[in-house]
Amino acid sequence: MKASVSVQLGQQLHLTPQLLQSIRLLQLDAQQLQMEVARVLEQNPMLELDEESSAGDADAGNVPEGAAEQQLETAAFDELPESSMWDVPGASWSGEGEDRMHRIAEPGSSDPCVRVLQRLELELDSRQLEIAGFWLEHCDDAGYLDGDHEALLLRACARFDVSAERIEAVRQRVLHGEPAGMAARDLHECLQAQLAALPAPCAGLNLAVRILDQCLPALAAHDHAAIARQLQADEGDVAEAVRLVLSLQPRPAQAEVDPVDSGYIIPDVVVWQADRQWRVALNPATAPKLSVNGTYERALAQSGESEGSSRLRELLQEARWLTRGLSMRYDTLLRTARVIVERQAAFLERGDECMAPLTLKEVADEIGMHESTVSRITSGKYVQTPRGTFELKHFFAVRLEGANVSGAAVKAMVRRLIESEPAARPLADDAIAALLARQGVHIARRTVAKYREQMSIAPARERRRVAAPLLARAG
Repeated sequence: MKASVSVQLGQQLHLTPQLLQSIRLLQLDAQQLQMEVARVLEQNPMLELDEESSAGDADAGNVPEGAAEQQLETAAFDELPESSMWDVPGASWSGEGEDRMHRIAEPGSSDPCVRVLQRLELELDSRQLEIAGFWLEHCDDAGYLDGDHEALLLRACARFDVSAERIEAVRQRVLHGEPAGMAARDLHECLQAQLAALPAPCAGLNLAVRILDQCLPALAAHDHAAIARQLQADEGDVAEAVRLVLSLQPRPAQAEVDPVDSGYIIPDVVVWQADRQWRVALNPATAPKLSVNGTYERALAQSGESEGSSRLRELLQEARWLTRGLSMRYDTLLRTARVIVERQAAFLERGDECMAPLTLKEVADEIGMHESTVSRITSGKYVQTPRGTFELKHFFAVRLEGANVSGAAVKAMVRRLIESEPAARPLADDAIAALLARQGVHIARRTVAKYREQMSIAPARERRRVAAPLLARAG
């Protein structure tokens, strides 16, 4: 065999330790980030926690116009400048927004009612918050109203000089907030609110709602056969629906005892509207800022070379890498959230039917990064808006083929049509498709059926059977 030498040209990506660390920081959720920060503070004396600063406390007017943007466009993960990148235009807030942000950043209270009010900070105005506080003041330890609903309603009308409809509307916001079921009049209303809060699709949801409405005595007696006979349903389906009901929290206030165990979500980003504009800021509670200890850094610079100083220089370099990686995480999260809010402003203002088509690539192109970076920074990160708290992934919606709307918007349209249909004449899937076509949304009957099943909505013939007994009693 004859030996030969050949030359080949090729490209190979080398991931530096700094880049690997930055990528890992991007994909950590808020709780994992807090644990990581606690770990490095314990192991690296060159780092210190800047408790007085926050990721969004910079005033946009303090940054030269275009300077920060130019930095962010040219800096690679492992080539970040020494200066902090916290000062991002648009990251500041002022006035009422500032007060609310500070309240969100405060440590959680052990009082479940206080935590409920904290979540409502960005959704309700000051008067509505006072009314919400009134309802929560009159809840017992389990989370139910501790007095007659009508009497409390009259007392609130007199105290706040507001109509009964507006007072009750605030109670409904509390009832259907987080946790669902607070300020309920009774067990039935509490569990109803929790079922309504479950995400679709959810197996057994429709039947569970019917069981609560019509079969509470049989449910209390665990008589599945009686429930099946009364609702004309299969016993296996009834057993599944009963399991769903039994999984609910009959004492909603107790779900707040330990926010970690209850799955309580602290938003990474907060969005609110001021002066007819949408404002976006990082939540300081989930964006800890680390800095290099200046005293140790100066002392190390003045010391000579030694075995001990060599190790400290390594720790100093690691500290710089980490602070830059955190800055990149916060900047990427903020810029991504800004683009998402800009594209989905109609959804934030008007609801699900206005959810615009949006892809990872579109956001990535807008912020000048790769799709994988956007995917990492939106996974497990949550945004609090006046419409609720969502994972950032929620705002990505597939464009419906042949249309300029998203599948999520069409699904909301299907739900609206079904909710407004005549009880005696439920709309069939082909009728829903025809009504959507009149609105310029052309989809097939099977697509309507798919969306309906994803939302756990029964077909027209079953909806008619459910409505018949109600109509008979009404007559």
